[in-house]
This record gives sequence, C-alpha cells and structure tokens, in this order.
Amino acid sequence: LTGLTPPPGYFPQNVMMNIKGYESLDTVMDRATKALSPAAFEAAANETGAIILDVRSQEEFANGHIPRSIFVGLDGNFAQWVGSLIADVKQPLLLITTKGREKETLTRLSRVGFDQTIGYLKGGFEAWKQAAMEYDKVTSITVKQFEEEQNERHLPIFDVRKEGEFLSEHVVDAHNTPLDYINDHLASFPENTFFIHCAGGYRSMIAASILKSRGIHNLINVEGGFNAIKEIDIAVTNYVCPSTL
Repeated sequence: LTGLTPPPGYFPQNVMMNIKGYESLDTVMDRATKALSPAAFEAAANETGAIILDVRSQEEFANGHIPRSIFVGLDGNFAQWVGSLIADVKQPLLLITTKGREKETLTRLSRVGFDQTIGYLKGGFEAWKQAAMEYDKVTSITVKQFEEEQNERHLPIFDVRKEGEFLSEHVVDAHNTPLDYINDHLASFPENTFFIHCAGGYRSMIAASILKSRGIHNLINVEGGFNAIKEIDIAVTNYVCPSTL
C-alpha cells in the first residue's frame, strides 16, 4: 500500500450502506426527477442548503454557470470526483445537466451512494439565463495567450494535478495544490491574479468552481492544461519517470 493516497470519504460510507441497506433506485429516482423552474430551483437551493452540481462540459461551465455551483463534468471521471470532493453521501444535491442526461446523472450518482438529489433545473442553464437570473463565468485562456501573458506578467501558477504527476514534470516555479486536497490549500492562493491548470483542463475547471464558490475569483484557467503547456515556450522541469519517484 506504500504510496497510495487515502481512500475518498465516500468509500466507508458505501460500506455502511451495503451493511445497513439503502433505498431502492426507483425511490431515489422518484424523489430526484423533479424538474424545477429557475425560481423554484433557487428557492430549493436557499431553503435546503443543497449543493448545486453542474455536470455539463467544462467549456459550457466556463461560459456561464450559477454562482457558487460546483462543476464535475459527466464526461470525465465523474463518480470519482463527486465522491472525493463531496464527502457526505447524504448531502442534498440540485443538478444542472444538458437536456436528456438527467436520469443518466442520477443513476451514476446513485451507484456511488449519492441518493439525495432533490431536483434538477428544468430547461438547463439556458432557462436560467432566459429568466434573467444572475450567473458567473470562469476566465479561461488558450495556451498561446498563457504564454504571452506569463512572459509579460510573471503571475503565480498553481498546478492541481496529483503530487506524482507534478514531481514527474511541471512548469518551473509552479505551486502544487492537488485537486483532491484543494480545500486544504485555500490559504495558499494569493489575492492577486494567478493561473491554474491540470493535465488537460477537466480538473482545473473543477478546482476553479470550488475556488469561486469559496470567494476566490481572481483566477485564470489555462485551457488544455500541462499537455498543451509543454508545446509552448514556457520552462518546465526535466521529466522524471513516475515509477522512480
């Protein structure tokens, strides 16, 4: 077990659910498949303390999302990151999905024990915008823009990949704040503007959503992540094979 990280918080909770029993999927789906208008959705969020979980693509989330919502894209490692970042499987959830993917999202949440979804936004995020509700965006730039900005401004860079990925190869002088433990690193982020990236862009958008939900808005996400950064004129450390770390 040497080198393995601690299991996500939902693992032992799933064990207890398997021992004590749990609601049927039909019951979970009946409770969760409530299409809420923007006004009803906002009221439910305020009255229940539910987390608003946005499972659309990272590009859609960056271009517009409900303030304080958390992004975990359905087309990435969805269950893993929901389980790692939302520690309590009993946490009430409200969903924002692309049209037609509501039941898929609910089923995948239930597979890892998250059975307390209380509804989803009818008409998706477009309905929210059409209702003239407040929304937010994530500042996101291409690697070419990142190269130009960094060569001119020399802003702090935060890499949210796992420690092993970071030690293997990273941007020179970057800080490692792994997404798994992002809440432990909140004090590390500066008050001035900084860059954030992961390997390909999925995890950094999750991190951006968490930081913004905590009131940290002065971030710029680098599209394409480290995989794209390696192709531009930015200094990176010498590669070290992860198996030797």
